[in-house]
Amino acid sequence: MSEPQPIYLSDYRPPAYRVTHTELTFDLDPAATRVKARLHVERHPDREPGAPLELDGEQLALKAIAIDGQALGEDEYALTERGLRVDGVPERFLLDTEVEIAPEDNTALEGLYRSGGMFCTQCEAEGFRRITFYPDRPDVMATFSTTVIGDAAGLPVLLSNGNPVERGELPGGRHFVTWEDPHPKPSYLFALVAGDLKKVEDRFTTMSGREVTLQIWVEEENLGKTDHAMASLKRAMRWDEETYGREYDLDRYMIVAVNDFNMGAMENKGLNLFNSAAVLTHPQTATDAAFQRVEGIVAHEYFHNWSGNRVTCRDWFQLSLKEGFTVFRDQCFSADTNSAPVKRIEEVSFFRTAQFAEDAGPTAHPVRPDHYIEIGNFYTLTIYEKGAEIVRMLCNLVGWEAFRRGADRYFSRFDGQAVTIEDFVNCMAEASGHDLSQFLLWYSQAGTPEIDAHGEYDYANGVYRLVLRQRTPATPGQPDKLPLHIPLRLGLVGTKTGRDLPMTLDGEDLGTDGVIHLREEEQEFVFTDVAEAPVPSLARNFSAPVKLHFPYSREDLAFLLAHDSDGFNRWDAGQRLALLALDDLIAAHRNGVEKVMDPRVVEAFRHLLTTEADDKAVLAEMLTLPSEAYIAEQQPLVDVDAIHAAREFVKQSLATALRDDFRRLYEEHRSEAPYAPEPEQIAARSLKNVALSYLVSIEDEEGIELAQRQFEADHNMTDVRQALTLLVHSSRGDLADPALRAFGEKWAHDPLVMDQWFSIQVTRPQSDALDRVKFLMDHPAFSLTNPNKVRALIGAFAQNRVNFHRLDGEGYRLLADVVIELNRLNPEIAARLVTPLTRWQRFDETRQELMKAELERIRGEELSPNLYEVIEKALA
Repeated sequence: MSEPQPIYLSDYRPPAYRVTHTELTFDLDPAATRVKARLHVERHPDREPGAPLELDGEQLALKAIAIDGQALGEDEYALTERGLRVDGVPERFLLDTEVEIAPEDNTALEGLYRSGGMFCTQCEAEGFRRITFYPDRPDVMATFSTTVIGDAAGLPVLLSNGNPVERGELPGGRHFVTWEDPHPKPSYLFALVAGDLKKVEDRFTTMSGREVTLQIWVEEENLGKTDHAMASLKRAMRWDEETYGREYDLDRYMIVAVNDFNMGAMENKGLNLFNSAAVLTHPQTATDAAFQRVEGIVAHEYFHNWSGNRVTCRDWFQLSLKEGFTVFRDQCFSADTNSAPVKRIEEVSFFRTAQFAEDAGPTAHPVRPDHYIEIGNFYTLTIYEKGAEIVRMLCNLVGWEAFRRGADRYFSRFDGQAVTIEDFVNCMAEASGHDLSQFLLWYSQAGTPEIDAHGEYDYANGVYRLVLRQRTPATPGQPDKLPLHIPLRLGLVGTKTGRDLPMTLDGEDLGTDGVIHLREEEQEFVFTDVAEAPVPSLARNFSAPVKLHFPYSREDLAFLLAHDSDGFNRWDAGQRLALLALDDLIAAHRNGVEKVMDPRVVEAFRHLLTTEADDKAVLAEMLTLPSEAYIAEQQPLVDVDAIHAAREFVKQSLATALRDDFRRLYEEHRSEAPYAPEPEQIAARSLKNVALSYLVSIEDEEGIELAQRQFEADHNMTDVRQALTLLVHSSRGDLADPALRAFGEKWAHDPLVMDQWFSIQVTRPQSDALDRVKFLMDHPAFSLTNPNKVRALIGAFAQNRVNFHRLDGEGYRLLADVVIELNRLNPEIAARLVTPLTRWQRFDETRQELMKAELERIRGEELSPNLYEVIEKALA
C-alpha cells in the first residue's frame, strides 16, 4: 500500500464539472446491488475548458457507461486509483453509468451496507463514492430523484430523501418507490433505507400553517420506544421557529433507527439515519442521561436542516461551520428545555476532560485544519465541541440580538450554497458592526489558550485592578501563537455582602455581570467605584474555552461556592477546591505518607448538604467529585494509581464525615411516582443516586443494603443501573454476581441494555476487569462488527484507568489487538478506538514504553489511511 498523502486547504479549487440533477435507480440485492446513475453535468464557469471529467469511486464494478446516450468503449475512459476519468467531454452533457456493489460485505458501514435485514446508507463524509461514480465533495450540489427497487415481501419499506412521487409493483414479487428531493444537496446528504420496518407517525404545523408529516421508522419490537424522540422532534421544530425563525421545508420528516452505525446520527435531507442508541428510549431500558442524549441528538440533526443542509460547507476543512454552529444550537435548546446551569456543567465537564486532552495530544489540530489525510479522523471534539464554544463566544461578543440578525443574514444570503467559515463570521460582523478579523484566529490556531490572572483591590480609592495575560502552548506544526480575541464574562462578588457588585470599566457601566475583551498578550482592566473588596468570578458560564489560572485561596473558593450567583462558577469553585485537596493527597500517596483530609472541603460539602438548594440538579453536580480523567488532565505527569487512591480517599472521607446527611438526602428524594424524564424528577434521582454512591463507597451494610433494595425495586433504568454499578464496583461479589446474572438474563433480548451490562462490568476497579473483557468478547451479545458493542466493551474498558493502565501492559495489548482487527473491518472505528494509546507521553516511563511498543506493533500492519494518520502523529 502506498503511503497516504495529505490534502491541503490551500490547494482548494472548485470542481471542473458540477452536477445540477442526479437520477439514481437502485435494484437491491445483498450480494449484487445494481446502481444506475444519470448525471446532468456542466462545466463549472470558474474552471478552464477542456478539463477531463474525474469522478470519485471506490469498490465499484463498472458495468456500463455512456455520454448523451452513446456507450463508451474501454479506450474512451479510464478507471483510476481514485475512480473514473473521461477526457474530451462536452461543456454540458448527460452521463449514464451502471455499477454493481456488495452491501453485505461492507463492514466499514460507509456507502450502502446491510444492518441485519435492512439496507441503509452512510455517506458523510465520503461514503457516496462507494455507491456510484460521482464528484463526491460538498461543493457539488444537485437535486436528486431516487428510485428504489426491492423484494416486496422482504423489503416492504423503501425510503430515500424528499417526498415520494411514484410507487408500483414489478414482476417477480418486487416493487419500487421513486423519491424527489427538490432542494439541491451534496452527495454526503444522500440517504436510502429499505427493510421490514414499522412507523410511528405524527403531525407538526409550521408557523406558516403548513402541515408536516413526522415519521419514526423502527423494527416492530421497538415501536414502544419512540415517544420521547417524537416529542423531542416537535419541541425542536417549534424552538427553531421561535428562536431562529427557521421553518421546515419538506412535506415529511423521517427518522430511521439503525443498529449498525458508526456515528450517533446523520442529518440526511428529510431522512435522518440514527444509531438506535440515539433514538430509542423507555423508562425500563434507558437512563435519564439516555433520555436527555436522545433529546439533544434529535434536535441537533433537525437543526442541521438549515445549519448544514440548506447552507452547507464548501469543503471538509469547513466542517465546523455546520457542526460547531449546530452543536451550539442544540446546546441552547437543551438549556432552555432543562436546567441551564446543569447542562452547561455537563458540557464543560466533558469538554475540559476530553477536548483539552485532545488539544494537548499528538493529534491536536485547529478547528479548521489546514490539511488532513483522512477526513474521517477530523470528526473530533475540536471540530464539534470547541467549534460550538467559538460560536458561543461570538454570540457573547456581539450580543444575542446581533447574533440573530447575523444568522438570518447568513441563512438568507447563502441558501442553497456551499460556503466557508469566513462567510459565517462576516455575516456576524456586518450585523453587529464589530471587527472580527482577530477573532478568526480561533479557527486557525490549535491548542488550548491559558490565561494567567491577577487581581488587586485598592481600598483607599475603591478600585479593583485585574491583569490578564494570555498564552497558547505550542502544538504540532504550530510552535508560535498570536494573541486571540477572548471575550470573558465576569462578576465581582463582595466579600462583605456576598453579592455581585456593580462594575464600571473605562466609564462604561457593565452592570453586575458583564463581558470584557482580552485582545493583547497582556491587558489591565481597572474597575472603579467598587464598594468593597471583591473575589472575582471569572469566565462565568465558561464564556471562553480556556484554562484560567487565578491564585484563589481555599477560603476564596469556599466563598464562591457559597455565594457566586453564576451556577456554573459555583460548581467550578467546588471542583477547584476539591482539586487542591486531591493534589495534596496524590503527593502523599506518591511519597508514602499518611493521607489527611482537608477539613475545608468537608465543611464546604456540609454547607451544600444543609442549605436549601435553589436548583437540585446543580446541587447534584456540586456534590460530584472531579473524575479521575479530569484530575489526570491537571497533573504534569499522570500517576494512575495515586489519582485513584486520592479520589477514593476523598470520597470515603466525605461519606464517613457526612454519612447522616447523605442518608437524609437519599431518603428525601426517594419516590414511587411514575417515571417521567422531566427536569424535576431527573434532579431528584440525581441527588438520590449521588448520595447513594457516597454511602456505598464506605461499604457499610446499610449503604450496600440500600443499593440492593434499589436494584431489586426495578423502578426505572436510571436507578437500576446506578445500583447495579455500585454493587459491581464494590467488593461484595456475593451480591454483585447474582445481580449481574439476573440483569443479563432479563435483558438478553435488548441490544442497547446489554451494552450497559458490558460497560458496568469492564469499568469496575477490581483487578479482574481485563479478564472480564476477554470473557465478554466471546459473549453472544457481542460483535466486533457492531460499533455500539465495541464502544460499550472495549472503549469502556479503555476508560477504566486503573485497569487499562496495568503495569504489565496487558490492557494496552488487548486494545492494540482489537484495533488491528478493526483496521481490516471498520477503519473509522479503529482510528477512534486507538486514541488512549496516543496519549503515551503523559505517563511514567514504564507505561510510556509499553504504550509506544503497542503503537509500533500496530504500525507494522498494513494500515488504512484512517489509522495510518493517527499512528504516525502519535509516534512523531
